[in-house]
Amino acid sequence: MRQSTLVLGDPLVLRPCRLADRLLAHAFGASLDRQLAAGTEPETTPLLAARAQDIVSLPSRRALAGAWKHLLQAARDGRRQRTPAVPIQAGQIAAAEPAIRDLISRLTAPLPVTAQGVAMASVLLTDATGPVYRRRGPVTLDDAIAAAIAQLDPALPLMRTA
Repeated sequence: MRQSTLVLGDPLVLRPCRLADRLLAHAFGASLDRQLAAGTEPETTPLLAARAQDIVSLPSRRALAGAWKHLLQAARDGRRQRTPAVPIQAGQIAAAEPAIRDLISRLTAPLPVTAQGVAMASVLLTDATGPVYRRRGPVTLDDAIAAAIAQLDPALPLMRTA
């Protein structure tokens, strides 16, 4: 069994990550991802910290990048079919392919990135009311992808300083 450590509040005070926190963080992943994407600090609660620790791991980021690659393929297939199996905005997704490829590249890079950026990429992909699935909304697909890419900059600090 792997032992994990979370940093909550004071970075000099280390608390072990409990198995229950990891299990609950996985169960409530979508809700926690929305909070992280909105900018809530992972150190706020043990569940957010456990979720952040999980989603920034390279295997989790690679899985998310694979889902984005699948979306690109579905957009290509959907434009050839009259009734696509997945109700996505294929034209907008295809037009955003260069930005999506950049997002995929940042997700799969071995450099550390912020939990907020990973959560933004995840929420964008899974939110049925977002620009991947709806034509009109408060944010365009290009803007949402650009915001996620900006938060995936490895030069950003992983923890905010007081």
